[in-house]
Amino acid sequence: MSKRRFEMYQYRQVLLRMRQGDSDREIARSRLMGRPKCAVVRSVAAERGWLDPAEPLPDDAALAAVFASGPRPAPCVSSLEPFRAQIERWAAEGVQGTTMHAALCRNHGYAGSYSAVRRFLQGQAASQPPPSTMRLDFAPGEAAQVDFGSGPVVPHQRTGEALKTWIFVMTLCWSRHQYAELVLDQTVATWLGCHRRAFEWFGGVPQRLIIDNPKCAIIRACTTDPVVQRAYAECAEGYGFRISPCPPRDPQKKGIVEAGVKYVKRGFVPLREFRDLADGNRQLRDWVLGEAGTRCHGTTREQPLKRFVDAEKALLLALPEAAPDLAVWAMVNVHGDGHVQFEKSLYSVPFRLIGQRLWLKATEGLVSLFQGHDPVASHPRAQAPGQRSTLPDHLPPAALAWSLADPQHCLAAAERIGPHCRRVIEHLFADRVLDKLRAAQGVIRLAKTHGDTRLEAACERALAFGDPRYRTVKTILARGLDQRHDASPQEDTNEALYARGGRFYRHHSDRFH
Repeated sequence: MSKRRFEMYQYRQVLLRMRQGDSDREIARSRLMGRPKCAVVRSVAAERGWLDPAEPLPDDAALAAVFASGPRPAPCVSSLEPFRAQIERWAAEGVQGTTMHAALCRNHGYAGSYSAVRRFLQGQAASQPPPSTMRLDFAPGEAAQVDFGSGPVVPHQRTGEALKTWIFVMTLCWSRHQYAELVLDQTVATWLGCHRRAFEWFGGVPQRLIIDNPKCAIIRACTTDPVVQRAYAECAEGYGFRISPCPPRDPQKKGIVEAGVKYVKRGFVPLREFRDLADGNRQLRDWVLGEAGTRCHGTTREQPLKRFVDAEKALLLALPEAAPDLAVWAMVNVHGDGHVQFEKSLYSVPFRLIGQRLWLKATEGLVSLFQGHDPVASHPRAQAPGQRSTLPDHLPPAALAWSLADPQHCLAAAERIGPHCRRVIEHLFADRVLDKLRAAQGVIRLAKTHGDTRLEAACERALAFGDPRYRTVKTILARGLDQRHDASPQEDTNEALYARGGRFYRHHSDRFH
């Protein structure tokens, strides 16, 4: 007998044909039911009086009680039944079937094949209720969904170098109208800038933004307590929307924009050529307003652009009168040289903050640093990597003094002390081999200890003896020789003593005094 399964309405059609006088051969010829099965049905129907045209046809329940209650084959007992609890625990932990089979053979002496394990797992999965989902509905202007997708490779505008791009997509949940832009990275600054341009594109702001958990928006992804980037939180406060992150590893919560990203990648990117990034974005804007905006959407069965203009645009939140200042916040360390690093550029802070962590706020033209809530420094934002911005007030006093004491400063200070001091400084700077800036600064600093008058006299004495060096001037001041007029050159410096023949050399006339 055939193993074909029949529905109750098919049994009723066969009984009707039999009441009309059709034979089993004629019924089989119509492919309604085979001759052996027709013989069984005819026999059962004759016993119950169902072939009498005067009697009503039996209902589905009566037919099912006769034809659907036949003997069922006894279920097969799997050879893995003794290990059911172990296998179910392994399956819950995500262990694959081949690993389970190997462990059963190794640890429990199981002799069955892997096919038995596969059938067991399939039966277990079939016994579980199928996953169910709920379609989310949104009111006009209520929400938008945001995501990134991989974009095309475009050439650099000047060098022609191939650049990898990303597609930023913001889709309004009700109308399905969208904003799309090609970008080169997924940094916080790019993320915030795309939001601003998207709101200006729509002419308003949705009440809520449903996002994934990108690092440029969410610091720590969590189902219940996600942590939002400080910069993104300020953006939301400035424009008046609420941030609604999806739970981790649950992209179905933003399926609208997921489908929108796929549509852009499949409908716009293929079979197009782009001269550069700007050309790619021009083509993308035209495509969104044209082909994408005027198509009949598969879910709403309306054109997204028309649906947006007719109903949703007027229900978006109004743009603020003055666009919020979108700033990037970052925690930075103060290095030993009194500078912090941001985007490969250096900015100075007061030297007392060395070793501490500060908040850095970067806008398009300004970089500000804060210790807690207190501002400590501000700099114009560097326009290229490697630039350094240092304010003199941030340097330690010694470093500030050294940095300010350049050759011109030393010459001006020597001029104020006296002509002989200036001649000594000029002589030091005239050396074409050694850089004697430190020596010149040392000579000027001697005025703080000994006064301008004594320093000028010491410089005059050093010039008179033909030895205008820092060590010579310092020795003259230390020994008070600048105040004597009868000293010989040999008494002024150790070098003069060495020039007479040695440190302990004495003239023979000195022995008889």
